Amino acid sequence: MINLDWDKVNGLIPAIVQDHETLEILMLGYMNKEALKLSQSSGFATFYSRTRQKLWTKGETSGNKLTIKNILHDCDKDTLLVLAKNNGPTCHLNNNSCFIGAPSSSIIIDELEQTIDARFKEASISSYTYQLYKEGIKEIAKKITEEAGEVSISAVTNDGRVISESADLMYHLLVMLRKLNLNYSDVLEELKNRSR
Repeated sequence: MINLDWDKVNGLIPAIVQDHETLEILMLGYMNKEALKLSQSSGFATFYSRTRQKLWTKGETSGNKLTIKNILHDCDKDTLLVLAKNNGPTCHLNNNSCFIGAPSSSIIIDELEQTIDARFKEASISSYTYQLYKEGIKEIAKKITEEAGEVSISAVTNDGRVISESADLMYHLLVMLRKLNLNYSDVLEELKNRSR
């Protein structure tokens, strides 16, 4: 990292932490030179507590550490942007973000995955999701093939249903991923790896 303007910030540089996948703002902390060095060497976000006047690694008590993916600085070299993966709620109030309602590209996907998992566990015969789960991977895979075909037909015929058919396809894909104990975030990580 190039030289930061430590004098301008009296030795404590603001560090905005953002989820590296969803881009949700998770928290704001402060780093001194030692905290930044420790963050870079350990791979986990470490901050300087202004109230306790000491270093602390996020998650050292809760276990919800922030695994650093990248650290960027702003144009004035007096603020950091820490792109990280959170291993549990970032906020001490058990919220994903310290900023309630912070925009995220995956909130709806996370909620849908949680709903799918709940339907699997509830085992209600009246639940379509549970019926898919019970029928197994082969049946879910057939349904995905069917839904993909409907998306393609909608696109070719321009019947105005591409969005609704795509939503059906996404839902069934998520059911399959959860049946296999995989997450949508695993797919995003693979896409990110391919882009490199």
